[in-house]
Amino acid sequence: MADADLQLFSSTKERRRYTDLADFYAIIKATEHLEKAYARDAIDEARYEKACLKLISQFKSSESALKLGGGIEDASSFIAEWRMDCPRARDRLVRCGAPATVLHATDAGDASETVRVAECVQHFITAMDALKLDQRAVDEVQPLVADLAAGLGRVPHVPCAAGKAALAKWLVQLNAMRASAEIDDEQARQLSFDLDCAYSEFHRDLAGRH
Repeated sequence: MADADLQLFSSTKERRRYTDLADFYAIIKATEHLEKAYARDAIDEARYEKACLKLISQFKSSESALKLGGGIEDASSFIAEWRMDCPRARDRLVRCGAPATVLHATDAGDASETVRVAECVQHFITAMDALKLDQRAVDEVQPLVADLAAGLGRVPHVPCAAGKAALAKWLVQLNAMRASAEIDDEQARQLSFDLDCAYSEFHRDLAGRH
């Protein structure tokens, strides 16, 4: 093999597969580093949330493509096969599917409280209307629930504890489903009920402050 090149790939398709696997690996590792930085308070909440949402989107897109092409069974098996030490990334990407700032109350930032409340009300209405219009696809419902959870977490001094817990539970449940899957009628009814309860709790907590 004096002048012969080492052939790592036998075809363009195989080269693309390994490139996609490497990109998927990099997304998971980047998420682990981001979560560690956030835990150490080395990055502010706005930058963390923006970066995390981008990584989650890239992760979902890459995982779907790899599963469709037979490159991986799922993310959990990929992490196990490559012996990746990434507990934070696995929790964020595989289990939760949403930034920590969405699942937990955060600083309201520069926007006024009135603006935050108005945004949250709009998120409630949008999510509830979507279900009334029979939107059932996970890739339609999950972003609405995530936006609502994020908006609720940004309204200062409004506990809405039960509502936040219900939304967090739904995010985990929806994230465990395929993007192309649909929630059934029973799930849609339960989600509608939980949204109604959370909306009522939100208004009660707002009224209780005055």
